[in-house]
Amino acid sequence: MSLKNLDNINPNHPRYESLKLRYVMVEAYKAGILADSGLIAHGRGEAFDYLLGERTTPMAKKAMEAAAAYLVLAQNPVISVNGNTAALVPEEIVSLAAVMGAKLEINLFYRTPGRVKAIYKVLKDAGADEVLGLEENPEKIPGLESPRSRASREGVYSSDVVLVPLEDGDRAEALILQDKKVLTVDLNPLSRTSKTATVTIVDNLVRAIPCLEKEVIRLQKEDKIQLKRIIDNFHNEQNLKETLDMLVRNYMKP
Repeated sequence: MSLKNLDNINPNHPRYESLKLRYVMVEAYKAGILADSGLIAHGRGEAFDYLLGERTTPMAKKAMEAAAAYLVLAQNPVISVNGNTAALVPEEIVSLAAVMGAKLEINLFYRTPGRVKAIYKVLKDAGADEVLGLEENPEKIPGLESPRSRASREGVYSSDVVLVPLEDGDRAEALILQDKKVLTVDLNPLSRTSKTATVTIVDNLVRAIPCLEKEVIRLQKEDKIQLKRIIDNFHNEQNLKETLDMLVRNYMKP
């Protein structure tokens, strides 16, 4: 996607990276990858990122380690891809899937044939060998009525661990009820998804996915005992609390 609109913005501008991501999202919307509500979701996340100091926190790093441990131990790991994920980190998400042998599956709330086709092309252009989620007669996740109930039998439906960046809360809850481990990346630690997920990485997706890949590569060298120890020592609710405490401190700084 073109970033020509950034030509007149000095790279030294304090908001350069933020502005660059905004334009990526706008271009993705114009290309049919993103629903209009995806722009709103991005803006909401950007506000939380300000409070994080636009950096990966120690709490996020701890969550990444736990998420990586789950992914390395998984029998059938799947990465669920929506429009925002496809717009922001297509190459990174394809690389992560390849490193850990995970499947990629398109899942959209505002689902249209055009959006599915556009996201499929983005992922294939980024190097994906296979992309699920295009089936005409998919399985259904119980408890959901929206198009997000769709699930590929070879993918999310039969998965044991699902990475669902920028997820909707109702689907995260439904996946948990199916005894799946749900890993998410969400800048809002107060969202229903953050509170529901097995592991919540409170970080910007563009920072989190490359870091998560590095953690997966590192932990692939560890034995199962150490991986399970990492998982047992991680507590999502406590990690979220520590993140919220940091956000409040940042907000109160003069």
